[in-house]
Amino acid sequence: MMKNLIITLFICLFLSCSSSQVQVKTIRIQGSDTMLPLTELLAEEYMKKNPSVSIYVYGGGTTRGVRSLIEGEVDICCASRNLNSEEVKSIAERYRNVGLAIQIAKDGLMIFINQENPINDFTVAQLRQIFTGEISEWKEFGNYEEQIISVIRNPNSGTHSHFKNFVLEDKEYSKNAIVLSTNQEVINYVNKNINAIGYGGFNYYKEIKHAKINGIEPTESNIINGIYPLTRYLFFYTIETPYGVLKEFIDWVLSADGQKFVKQSGYLPLWEIQY
Repeated sequence: MMKNLIITLFICLFLSCSSSQVQVKTIRIQGSDTMLPLTELLAEEYMKKNPSVSIYVYGGGTTRGVRSLIEGEVDICCASRNLNSEEVKSIAERYRNVGLAIQIAKDGLMIFINQENPINDFTVAQLRQIFTGEISEWKEFGNYEEQIISVIRNPNSGTHSHFKNFVLEDKEYSKNAIVLSTNQEVINYVNKNINAIGYGGFNYYKEIKHAKINGIEPTESNIINGIYPLTRYLFFYTIETPYGVLKEFIDWVLSADGQKFVKQSGYLPLWEIQY
């Protein structure tokens, strides 16, 4: 009898230990394609330090991420813009709160131009005229007489919405604009077309020529200090105040260690990091 009891206790203890060893905590993240390289790097580095946590990261655009968050399909929506009124309303109606926005990084929307384009400084008003189609020829800026090709992101993109809100002042994009899905596609198009102009995130700083805005360069210092006109924050959104493994991950992202990887990914930390 005693022997059987000892064997039974040993089996129970073994099963208990085995269960705790294979227990994995999961975090699901979806949203901004602009933030996808950043989020993937943060997830990868956090999992190295915390092997009991699995983080799944998906793109699809900010709008898709918000929809997945509302439907309960993900724990975090990564967004390159603020939520709009309809999205906030949907969260409030379903969850009786308006969710939580957490700033995790800074970004500067750069104006991409072709290497051969002699025009390299625009006012915000001029950009508005270009991307709404009010100005359609480069001769408006000098002797360079060619048609302007404006290149924009698709409507699911938070970058598309942010640019529309803050530059176009909610006016509509030109019907002649070329619509592309990712920052990289915009860069590739502008690099191949001397008459093209587009926009995208700071992490592509070294891949393409970029213009000043109001005479101000999109440098790290100008963006971190809010001097550059198209400075913006990048967000994690959650439905409720994070707790448990979700809080631990977000706290790490906001720590000096996590912000180090924000900078490594090509984006800008929330503050200057001392090494």
